[in-house]
Amino acid sequence: MSGNEHQSATNSHSEVGVLLTQPRRYRAIKAALLLGRGNRLNARLAGLAEPGSGAEVVDIGCGPGDLARVLARRAARVTGVDPSPQMIDYATARSRDLPNCRFEIGTAQALPFPDASADLVTSTFAMHHIPAAHRADAIAQMFRVLRPGGRLLLADTLPTDPVLSTVVRVMARFAAHRTHDAGHDHGDPLAGIDIRRYRDDLRAQGFGDVEFVVVRPATAVLLATKP
Repeated sequence: MSGNEHQSATNSHSEVGVLLTQPRRYRAIKAALLLGRGNRLNARLAGLAEPGSGAEVVDIGCGPGDLARVLARRAARVTGVDPSPQMIDYATARSRDLPNCRFEIGTAQALPFPDASADLVTSTFAMHHIPAAHRADAIAQMFRVLRPGGRLLLADTLPTDPVLSTVVRVMARFAAHRTHDAGHDHGDPLAGIDIRRYRDDLRAQGFGDVEFVVVRPATAVLLATKP
């Protein structure tokens, strides 16, 4: 699939998934879940991703653009992609001080970029928002846009205490309802956010050097490389 043959985002939950339309509220909830350590987490994720100073980066499901902004201070150019117009507008307005950081509407399963055009692809706290039927397509798109030797970083919440587990279960059930995936994870909402579930999918797509890392606070990461 070439970069010119991508699909545009729609408002159908069965195609796009969960659309988060309130960026300020989203940031407040995320800050509470991460106990106010979101900036530290983004710095750690950027360190794991290791973008070079000349790297072209794509951040999928970028939301309000927090990680993209951190990456833009280390890379040549970062493009954040999200299906929510509200998130894209908010992220764009906040990033006018970073001319190498831009944002556009798009979906993970139909990335609007040419083949082999990125050195790094990141997607954090977003995979469970994609309808289950399209997650394999999303991984295929990540592989397609990466150059040989390019790196992928996937991350999602890793509940570490009963309170966080309960909150995540409620949020996961909401996401499953919005994407029509209820029951897909055999009744366990936490399975929907377990990033380890994609290890075999990454290898099947062609990724190598798949590594699982736990990062504080409460985050699990998969790192992989396109041969």
